[in-house]
Amino acid sequence: MLNEDFLREYGLRLKILRIKKKITQAQLGEMVNISEHRISQIENGKCNLTLVTVNKIASALEIDSYKLFLFD
Repeated sequence: MLNEDFLREYGLRLKILRIKKKITQAQLGEMVNISEHRISQIENGKCNLTLVTVNKIASALEIDSYKLFLFD
């Protein structure tokens, strides 16, 4: 899988999980202490992120980090 494809798949997975929890991008950004714009970039596969950020996002969504990597 190419890096760009991986980032897109990760972003889509994040978006699906965020919507299932009924959390807006702004709310998630506030929970993780990053901007709504950055959440949008992540969901659109436009930026790379650290493992620390992945862990913060998973905690905010109340899931294990690995679930963010279960691509369909």
